[in-house]
Amino acid sequence: MARVEIFSGPERRRHWTDEQKRAIVAESLAPGAVVSAVARRAEVCPGQIYRWRQELRSIADGFARVLIAPPEDAAPNLADRAVDREPAIEIAFAGQVQLRIPRTVPPELAAAVVKALSR
Repeated sequence: MARVEIFSGPERRRHWTDEQKRAIVAESLAPGAVVSAVARRAEVCPGQIYRWRQELRSIADGFARVLIAPPEDAAPNLADRAVDREPAIEIAFAGQVQLRIPRTVPPELAAAVVKALSR
């Protein structure tokens, strides 16, 4: 049976807290998630989720979630290369570009490359 919500008063829209928006957006970004299914569960339009993604991206503080993995998991098919044996940072940009920064790279150069690729 369908649920009906009645809004009374001058404002006839639902208000979502920032925490609720972040939770819905995080659910929509989970591996294998379908935005329309998440929207249906949250009782919003899929377009609203995309709008919240843009809003949250625009107010991001520049930090991203980091996953620390053992070096052998980072590049199993490249294990024989000497450069792969030294500690490095690997960054995946929206699943399209992967960047591996060895610890010997100067921080200024690494920051410039990351900034250029994130555009």
